[in-house]
Amino acid sequence: MKKASRIIADPCADLLLQGRLHDPYSYLGPHREKDNYVVRVFNPYASEISLETAHGSEALQRVHPDGLFEWHGSDEPPRPYRMRVTEDGSQRLIYDPYAFAPQISSFDLHLFNEGKLHQGYLVLGSHATQIDGIPGVRFAVWAPNAERVSVVGEFNRWDGRVHPMAVHGSSGVWELFLPEIALGALYKFEIRNRSGTLLIKTDPYAHAFEVRPGTAARAGITISHSWQDAAWMEQRSNWDWLHAPLNVYEIHAGSWKRHPDGSFYSYRQLAEQLIPYLKDMGYTHVELMPVSEHPLDESWGYQATGYFAATSRFGSPDDLCHFVDSCHQAGIGVLLDWVPAHFPQDAFALARFDGSALYEHEDPRLGFHQDWGTHIFNYGRNEVKSFLLSSAHYWLSQFHFDGLRVDAVASMLYLDYSRKEGEWLPNKFGGRENLEAIAFLQELNVMVHDVFPGALTLAEESTSWPAVSRPVYLSGLGFSMKWNMGWMNDTLSFMQHDPIHRRYYLNQLTFSQLYAYTENFMLPFSHDEVVHGKGSLLTKMPGDAWQKFANLRLLLTYQMLTPGKKLNFMGNEFAQGREWQSGWELEWWQLGLEPHRGIQYMVRDLNHLYRDLPALHQQDFEQGGFSWIDCQDAENSLLSFLRHGRNGEMAIAAFNFTPVPRNRYRIGLPLACAYREIFNSDSHYYGGGNFGNAGEIRAELLPWMGQPYSAEIELPPLAGIMLAPA
Repeated sequence: MKKASRIIADPCADLLLQGRLHDPYSYLGPHREKDNYVVRVFNPYASEISLETAHGSEALQRVHPDGLFEWHGSDEPPRPYRMRVTEDGSQRLIYDPYAFAPQISSFDLHLFNEGKLHQGYLVLGSHATQIDGIPGVRFAVWAPNAERVSVVGEFNRWDGRVHPMAVHGSSGVWELFLPEIALGALYKFEIRNRSGTLLIKTDPYAHAFEVRPGTAARAGITISHSWQDAAWMEQRSNWDWLHAPLNVYEIHAGSWKRHPDGSFYSYRQLAEQLIPYLKDMGYTHVELMPVSEHPLDESWGYQATGYFAATSRFGSPDDLCHFVDSCHQAGIGVLLDWVPAHFPQDAFALARFDGSALYEHEDPRLGFHQDWGTHIFNYGRNEVKSFLLSSAHYWLSQFHFDGLRVDAVASMLYLDYSRKEGEWLPNKFGGRENLEAIAFLQELNVMVHDVFPGALTLAEESTSWPAVSRPVYLSGLGFSMKWNMGWMNDTLSFMQHDPIHRRYYLNQLTFSQLYAYTENFMLPFSHDEVVHGKGSLLTKMPGDAWQKFANLRLLLTYQMLTPGKKLNFMGNEFAQGREWQSGWELEWWQLGLEPHRGIQYMVRDLNHLYRDLPALHQQDFEQGGFSWIDCQDAENSLLSFLRHGRNGEMAIAAFNFTPVPRNRYRIGLPLACAYREIFNSDSHYYGGGNFGNAGEIRAELLPWMGQPYSAEIELPPLAGIMLAPA
């Protein structure tokens, strides 16, 4: 039975009971008032509360029927003190959260407000810790325009009145320590904005979330994985990636493979199945499409709501660490697709977080992506920079990722990206460049390359913006590499022409050499090329079934032998028939069919050839690594070129883009020696017609195609071959 209440008249009490008290520490918890001490506790669900003192248990008096209790005494209560709380007929002992002082340092707050807090994930969010020897979880969130912020969760019946947070002055950061709550407990933040509206928001800095469709964060989750990849990390820090093979297998974790019942593979199951496949196929790296938390499967991770949380779809943060660690121990690097360009409108997440345009711009001409229905980050706001830079730091430091593929960089660079006249605002100089985004990207790349030696940043940038992969000190953006979208588009466009018409479009293949060394380019056939009605790579190819497979073998051979690092989306390597659908696993059953199996065999051999032959990777970014033999035989749709290593290694590539075999085709050669055919995409082993060059090819002293020597070779139809000195 509740004790009688003594009704008090106190403005602070009124604000507390209304859920409007801005500074709960000024009223709740222990205080000295004149010559006495007072402890105030608010708990609307308690029937009785008593304070454990040196003299025993002393009851608090209910001073308001809504749940406000007070204790008064001449002796200071112990620190920390415990209280015995009776709720619904049961008792529990708790520590008073308002007896623990805020912990965030003024220096960290200064760095955060300056945009320089690169490890904000250690400061904001929820963290298991001990204060005065008492374990609990410290919560912190940035909401500068809030009137009141509270932690709500399983531990307080999701009632925002119970645990209001304290704000650190003008920093806009709110903090509260909750003793002895269960690690992993679900929580959110309740925010009362200046107009009195209540918002329920998930934690932007949370390290883990409940499984969708729920959107609550899990309190105090930490990574406890014991890393075993020290040798890999040491090797990576001294890695000469400019001259090393880099061949990336891009995957969507939810649809590479699935269980028979349609459920996802976990991160650990993916490690068991995927890593042996990567090693057998000869890939150097795997790139995960975004695994940061996201509410909608169909967004593939590109509309993130948890920038510091591995999605719970596939397991825990430790499970993801196990995946990366296992890859490293197997000699495979792991890249992460990262999305700092935009975020979704979901009301529970970042959008208008404290009732104002906080992470985004207020003006939709600056802050809204019309194409994607998403918000654009406000890169000019220091705290947003701290958020994004901390996110990048988090994935690289806590999960040991070997690099970030930065999504939609073009949309970040231009204020008028996909906008008509009058739909965008110019920068302070009247131009279309997003100056704040440029500065952010430069700072991102400087941080990554300085703090994480050997880690890569790769830009998905589809325009002619200069110096994307040049150092910041040379006025570049500072990325390690840039996806060569021009090469990809031109090459696919050329290959989609009927072979009889390719003679008119050969410049689509040769044009890229005019700019191939202005950037460190990666040649991508990514997921974007096989979705949204575009068809698979196989279905893009013209002709009957035989020609489609031959054309695809030719396309993948051309990619692998052309200067630039490589990327292919899962399914490309065995010629998946349908375009990618994220709701199903790949069509692995097609490997029971000889043409698909042949493509896979060919890709495996090409991958290993690329890794093993210095001429194919050492000078990918240098003009000295490439020279044409013949780029002018448009009439016959033929191309040939030389690839050069740094120590005189050499390989000769020749391509026939028509279905007409070229018998006794004379090709120029650089050396007077014997050559052998080391690769032929028309091999019977790959499903081809086995038209090629057996035995040795002897160079003749007959200058041809600008080379001092030449020889006659057999050039198979719709195929590429490679020759090397015997």
